[in-house]
Amino acid sequence: MTHKKWYENTPFYHIYPLGFCGDLIGKSNNPLQKITEHLDYIQELGFRGIYLGPLFESVSHGYDTTDYFQVDDRLGSNHDLKRLTQQAHTKGIKVILDGVFNHVGRNFFAFRDILEKREDSSYKDWFENLNFQSDNHHHDRLSYDTWENHEELIKLNLKSTDVQNHLFSAIQFWVDAFDIDGLRLDAADCLDWDFLKNLRTFADKVKADFWLMGEIIHGDYNQWLSDDQLHSVTNYECYKGLFSSFNDRNFFEIGYSLHRQFGPNGIYKDRALYNFLDNHDVDRIRSKCNNAVDLYPLHIMLYTIPGIPSIYYGSEWAIEGKRTDTSDMELRPVFDLEQIKRDSHFQDLSSLINRLNEFRMRYDSLNRGDYTQIYLDHSQLIFKRETESEIAYVGINASNSEFVYYFEWEEGHCEDVLNSHVPKDTNGKMTMRLHPNWGSIIIRKK
Repeated sequence: MTHKKWYENTPFYHIYPLGFCGDLIGKSNNPLQKITEHLDYIQELGFRGIYLGPLFESVSHGYDTTDYFQVDDRLGSNHDLKRLTQQAHTKGIKVILDGVFNHVGRNFFAFRDILEKREDSSYKDWFENLNFQSDNHHHDRLSYDTWENHEELIKLNLKSTDVQNHLFSAIQFWVDAFDIDGLRLDAADCLDWDFLKNLRTFADKVKADFWLMGEIIHGDYNQWLSDDQLHSVTNYECYKGLFSSFNDRNFFEIGYSLHRQFGPNGIYKDRALYNFLDNHDVDRIRSKCNNAVDLYPLHIMLYTIPGIPSIYYGSEWAIEGKRTDTSDMELRPVFDLEQIKRDSHFQDLSSLINRLNEFRMRYDSLNRGDYTQIYLDHSQLIFKRETESEIAYVGINASNSEFVYYFEWEEGHCEDVLNSHVPKDTNGKMTMRLHPNWGSIIIRKK
C-alpha cells in the first residue's frame, strides 16, 4: 500500500498577507496576529491548508525580497510567524509559503554589494547577465536580467552553487524556525531546470512529504511535474476554462480540457494539479462571472474535478476586484470579515464551500478517483470519479432549467450527498436530477 500524502486531500485557503493584514503604507501592531486570529474561521470553513503569499523582508509587493531570513516588518516578526504556524498545526492546518527564488529586490544584500564594489564584489556571479559595460533606468552603470523587464526584480543566477546554498539555507531555516510544510514556487516556469532538481532533492530530505507546487502559466506541465522536480503546478488551463465555459455557456471548452488532462489517456491523470477560480494575480471570480448565479455550480465543479482546490481569501463571500493597468491592489484588499459578511449578497456561498471541503475530506473518490466523462452539452457536464472502493457521479448544470439524466443501475447504496437524498431507481435506471444552476454529487460504495 502506497503512503498517502497529506496534500492529496487538502483544500487550501490562499492569503496574500500584505493585503489581508493591512495596506502597504505604514505599519500596524503585529499584523500576522490577524491571520492567527482567523485560523478558527479557516478551520470552521473546512480548510486543511493555507498558502501564505510573500512574507519576508521586501520594499514593495513582497516579491522583491531583500532578506529571506527575516519576516517583513510591515507584517511583524519571525516570532509572530512561528506562533502562526504553531497555531495552524494545532488545528490540523498545513502551511505553505511563497518561495520567491527567481529574482530578488534591489535592496538584497548581494546586489547592494555589487552597486558599491562593482567588479570587485564577491557576489558578481549571483545574478544573470550582469554587465558592467551597460546601464539601466536607475543609472547604475550596469545592467542585468530581470523578471519580465521589471528592473526592481533582479534575476538570480540559479546555476551558482553559492546562490543555491543561500536559498536552501533559507528553506532549512523556514522548516527549523516555522515548521512549514511546503512551498509555492513563484515564477516556476523561469527557474533553472538543474536548480529545480536540486531543490527537489533537498526538499525530500528537509522534511517528510515536503510539498513543492510551482506557478506555471503556459506550456506542457509535464516539463515540471516529475519525481525529481515538482509535485504540482497551478492549473491555469482549467482556470481559464472554468469561468469562460460558464460565461459562454460552452462546457465543451472545460470538458475538452478535463478529458485531455485527466481522462483515460490524460496527460496529467496521475498528477494532482492546483485548481483555483482566482488568486492574487487575476480578477476576482465574482468580477469574472457574467451571471452571479454561476458561482454555485462553478464551485461545485472546482471541488469535484481532479486536483487540489484552492479558495482565495474573501472569495468565499464573492467579493469583487479587478486588475488595473497600474495596480493589483484591488485583488488584495484588507480582510474585514464582519464588513465583508454584511456587504455580501452571497451569504450561502461560504456554507456551500464548507460542505464541499467536507466532501473532499470524506470521499476518496473526489480526491484520487479516475476521471471519466459521461455527458457533455453546452450547459451540462456529467462525469465519474472512481476508486477501488467508491464511485462519485458528478453533474453540473449551468442552465436555468432542470436537467435529468438516467444511469444504468449498479448494485450498491447510492446517495446524492450534495442534495441529501437517495436517487430514484426507475425501470432499472438511476436518476440524477440537476436543479437549475446547481449540481449533484452521487456517492456509491462498491
